[in-house]
Amino acid sequence: MCSDEGVRWDAQRLDLDEPGALPGMPSIRGLLRSVQVPEFPGLTFHEVRAKSALNRVPGESAMPFPWTINPYRGCSHSCVYCFARRTHEYLEFDSGRDFDRQVVVKTNLVEVLERELARPSWQREHVALGTNTDPYQRAEGRYRLMPGVIGALARSGTPFSVLTKGTLLRRDVPLLAAAARDVPVGLGVSIAIWDDDLHAGLEPGVPTPRARLDLVRALADAGLPCGVFLAPVLPGLTDSVEHLDAALAAIAAAGATGVTVIPLHLRPGAREWFTAWLGTAHPELVPRYERLYARRAYVPPEYRAWLARRVAPLLARHGLDRRSGGAARRVGEGTAGVPDDEEVGFPAGSLPADGIPVPAGRAPAGPAPTPAGEQLSLL
Repeated sequence: MCSDEGVRWDAQRLDLDEPGALPGMPSIRGLLRSVQVPEFPGLTFHEVRAKSALNRVPGESAMPFPWTINPYRGCSHSCVYCFARRTHEYLEFDSGRDFDRQVVVKTNLVEVLERELARPSWQREHVALGTNTDPYQRAEGRYRLMPGVIGALARSGTPFSVLTKGTLLRRDVPLLAAAARDVPVGLGVSIAIWDDDLHAGLEPGVPTPRARLDLVRALADAGLPCGVFLAPVLPGLTDSVEHLDAALAAIAAAGATGVTVIPLHLRPGAREWFTAWLGTAHPELVPRYERLYARRAYVPPEYRAWLARRVAPLLARHGLDRRSGGAARRVGEGTAGVPDDEEVGFPAGSLPADGIPVPAGRAPAGPAPTPAGEQLSLL
């Protein structure tokens, strides 16, 4: 069933060419069609034809990869705390309900990617997926873009990484195992909330933590690396020794190759929605959060140091400090920030061959750069 009701974009034509298009979008008015289907109640998929697949990461970014691919915009995982919420406003959607339910799908992504990877100027630098919205959210079950993306990157000799909360990645384990024989591959899974009520309230569209642990186990059984992001740690809710110990024990038992612990951070867009949830679910914690996040999106250094001291012996207890080459991946360590927290590093296994950083002072080669004002921030 196709529905145009409520769509803010005009001129729904394939042949519309707008010079001011956003990265990977023909324009905010260049919509192909909007689709609602019974198997995904409450979601609207806005199908577009992408002009580009590879997005260049700004040179000043702390990211250890120069390129990203985002098959989807918006995310049905509906995480209240999601750092990417504000990016939906670029598409004239709001960062709350619209972000959860209005998902933009780049239907020709694989075709465009293959063309870009075939250019003589392509340097086969690390490409990251999952840095903005999840490539294995529910839409992937319908559009099946990731098998084509994985195949195209592997055939071109391009190392890549995937970060996800979506257990749909299990479908592509054979493809990932085959790709890993040809190019370096990094895989990361995000798991944080082990309390069922908290999970239902804050991550209503995300598979359960137990299902994601099964995904980590499946990747390990296939001989693939998998770093786990214990993220976000919620002050006063999930930062107790008992909670952290149970989480790290389960992650180690599942066979993760490394772990990074990341405190919650609240950027504009996510801050409003999380604060509203907190005021209803845990009003007693509102004053504490107001103090912690009064001046910036990240928790103060004092909280980071406290959490690092709490986590370090737990990492050692469960053998996770040794899996990263002898040094624990503690809060605040690492040479490059992760997408939702610029102050901590990636866990072992989540980057291809521990990442392929671009040498300082050298701009990545490849497709033409995206104008700075149009590149979505990763930090």
